[in-house]
Amino acid sequence: MLRVGLTAVLAALVAGSIAPAASAASVPDNVASAERDLPGNSPNPTGGQDYFVDATNGKDDASGTSPEHAWRTLAKVSATTFQPGDRILLKAGEQWHDEQLWPKGSGSDGKPITISAYGDPKARRPYIAANGKVPSPFRADGTKNPETVGLTGAIVLRNQQYYEIDNVELSNDDDFATNITTGSYVRDGIAVTINADLLPAGADSVMDHFRISNVYVHDLDGPSTWQKIHYGGVSFQVFGEKSYKAYGTGGYHFKDVRIEDNTFDKVELHAVQFAFNWFNADGRDAGQYDESGKFHEGWEQLWVRTRDLYSRDVYIGHNYAESVGQGAIQLANTKNMTVEYNEVNGFLERYDAVSCGLYLWAGADSVMQYNEVYGGPNNEFDGTPWDLEYTNFNVTYQFNYSHDNAAGWMAYMGNSSNSVARYNLSVNDNGVLVKNMLSTNYSPTYFVNNTFVYDGADLDTFHDETFLSPVYFLNNIFYNTSKTDSTPWYRRTGALRHAVFSNNDFYEASGQHSDQEPADPNKLRVDPRFVGDPAKYVTGAGVDRIRKAAAHFKLRGDSPLIDAGRYNPHLGTEDFLGTHIYYGDAPDIGIAEHRRGQKVDNPVDENPIEEEPGDDRENLALGKPVTASSTHPGANGTLGAVNLTDGDPATRWAAADDAAYPITVDVDFGADTTFDEVYLDEYTDSGTNPRVQSFELRRWDAATGAWVTFASGDQGIGHDLSVTGFGDITTSKLRVALTAQIATEQYTPTLTEIAVHKG
Repeated sequence: MLRVGLTAVLAALVAGSIAPAASAASVPDNVASAERDLPGNSPNPTGGQDYFVDATNGKDDASGTSPEHAWRTLAKVSATTFQPGDRILLKAGEQWHDEQLWPKGSGSDGKPITISAYGDPKARRPYIAANGKVPSPFRADGTKNPETVGLTGAIVLRNQQYYEIDNVELSNDDDFATNITTGSYVRDGIAVTINADLLPAGADSVMDHFRISNVYVHDLDGPSTWQKIHYGGVSFQVFGEKSYKAYGTGGYHFKDVRIEDNTFDKVELHAVQFAFNWFNADGRDAGQYDESGKFHEGWEQLWVRTRDLYSRDVYIGHNYAESVGQGAIQLANTKNMTVEYNEVNGFLERYDAVSCGLYLWAGADSVMQYNEVYGGPNNEFDGTPWDLEYTNFNVTYQFNYSHDNAAGWMAYMGNSSNSVARYNLSVNDNGVLVKNMLSTNYSPTYFVNNTFVYDGADLDTFHDETFLSPVYFLNNIFYNTSKTDSTPWYRRTGALRHAVFSNNDFYEASGQHSDQEPADPNKLRVDPRFVGDPAKYVTGAGVDRIRKAAAHFKLRGDSPLIDAGRYNPHLGTEDFLGTHIYYGDAPDIGIAEHRRGQKVDNPVDENPIEEEPGDDRENLALGKPVTASSTHPGANGTLGAVNLTDGDPATRWAAADDAAYPITVDVDFGADTTFDEVYLDEYTDSGTNPRVQSFELRRWDAATGAWVTFASGDQGIGHDLSVTGFGDITTSKLRVALTAQIATEQYTPTLTEIAVHKG
C-alpha cells in the first residue's frame, strides 16, 4: 500500500481488519494529509524569512516574501543564498517539471533552512518532477566527475547543513513506462552529499542536522548494473576523488539525521542509503591490516573506523518502500544509528547484483528493530531481508519480522564484532536461513530466541557455507511445516563446525528429523504450541502494529518451551512484545516470554555457554615454541608462527609471498612426546582460499639428527584436518612441511592452528 500519511494510516488500521497490503494504485500518496495543516500556513517559528514559490501565478522578479508575491521557478530559488531560519515554501497542488531544486546557503543550530509546503492542505503535495534533467556524474570516458557527483537529485544539497525537508513529492525519470536497463544514469530524489574535494581549506567537514519527513518519492530509474555510485529516494553520500588516505581524520561525515514518515515507490537503487563513495578505496592497495593481523580490502572500509569517519546519531523510522530496484534501506559507515518501524515491500526487483532488504555495513553501535521486510527475490547470493555485514561492530537486529523472502532470512558475512540477532520472527523465508560467512569474526556472533517457520521442502539449507569462527544459537525455534521433507541443515561438510547449539526446539511436522540436525545437548523436538496457526500468519498489519504479527507466535500456556531456555546476557532485557525476558525457572524458547513464575529482575549467567568444554583432550603443542622457514613481513609483524600453537583460531601464521617450497613449520615439544593425531587448519576469508595442495608430517630423529616422514597428504588441508592412522609417534619435535601449493592459487599458505593429541 502507498500511504497517505502516518496519522491517516494509523486511523485506518485501527478501524479496519488485518488484511493483505493494498496495491500501489489503491491508496494514492500524491495528496497531502488532510489530517493536519501544512507548515507553510503557520508563522515561521525561527523568525527567519519565508519565501513562497507558485509555479502558476508566481513571478521571478517578485519579492517572493508572500503568497501574493511568490516566485515562479526553482531556478530562482536555486540562484538564491538563504540565511539561517529561512523557509522555502512550495505551493501545494503546483508542479515543477524539468527543474531541480538546489538552494544555496546553510542553516545554523536552532535555525535550519526549511523546504516545505503552503496552501490547501487537501491539495496534492508540491511536486518536483525532475524528469531526468540532472547533471551526469560521469565524464565522457565513463569515470566519475568530481564536479557533478551528488548533483543528481530532484532536490540537492552539497556541503550544506541544517536543513529540514518535508511535505513534497519528487520523481526523477523521463519515461515512467520504460525500465532503464543499460547506459549510465544516476537519478536521486533527495541527494545530500559531502564533496571533500570542493570544501575550502579549513571548512567544516561535518554536516550537521538534517530532517526529511512526509516526503513521497517515486519513479527514479537507472540501469540494472553497478556503476560504483549510489542513488535512491534519499541518498546521503560522501565523495572524494583521491584516496581516503589523502583526507583528514575525524570528519567527512553527517551528524544528527532523521529520515521518517516517508514513502518510496519504484525507485532505484535504494529507498534510503548512507555511504562513502571515495574514488580510490577499492583493491588491495587501498586495504589495511587490523590489530589482529587480518587484512581488509579497501572496499571493506575498515578505514572508516580507524579514521573515525562514521556518520553518527542517525534515526531512520516509519518509512514505507515498495518496488525497490536494489537494496531498499542500505546503510553504511554510520554509528549510533536506530532503524525502526520501516516496511519494505519488494526489493532487488530490477537489479542484477547482490544486496539485501534492510541492513548496515561497516557500521557500529547500532540497532535495527521493529522492521518488516517481504517480497524479496530468489537470489543465490545475499538477497535476504537482513544482513550482518562486513566490518560491523556492536550491531543488533531485534524484534524484526520478515516473511515470504525467497532467498532466505539473514546474510552473514563476517569480519564483525558482537553481532547479535535476537527475538526476530521469520516466516516462509525459504532460501537459506543463515546465508554465507566469508570471513572470521573478531568475537562470537549470537542468534538467540528467534522463531523460524519454514517449508523444509522449499528451503535450500539452514546454512550454505562454513562457519569460520564461533556462532552461538540459543533458545531458537526451528519449525518445519513440511510433512514430507526434514530440514536440510547444510550443503558443505563441516559447515557447522564452529556453531554451538543449546536449548533450541527442532520441530518437524513430518516427524522425521534429518541426520544433519545439529548436536544440542538440551534440545527439544516438540510442537511449540503457538497461540496462532503458523499457516495463517499475519500480513498487511503494517509496522506500527508489528507486535500483532509477533503475538501470533506466542506460546500457549501449556507449551513445553516455557522455562526451557537458557539465559545469556545477549538475550537483552525484553522480548518482541516488550515483556521482560525472564520469568520462572529459565527464559522461554522463542520470541515471546510468558509472565509465569517469579520475575528475575537481574539475571546472572551462572553457566556461560562460552565456557563449555569442547575437545577436552590435551593439546600437546599448546604454547610450545614454533619456528617457520618463512614468515610474511606484513600486518605489522602479527603473522608469526607463534600463532599456530596459541590455541586461538582467530590468529594465524602466513608465509612470505616469495617463500620457497617446502615451507616448514617446526614445533619444539622440549622433550620426547608421544602422540597419534595431528590437527591442521588453514585460514580463509572472503579473499583467501585454501592454498596447500600437499604436505608431509615429519618427526625429529635425535639418533640420526634427521627428519623422518611419518605421514603425508596430497588432497590439501583446508579446515579441520585431523591426520591419524600413523600409530604412536614419539619425538621431541614435529615438522609440518608444506610441499606444494594449489595450482590456481597466487599466494602462499596461511594457517591458523597446529594441534597434537594422544588418545
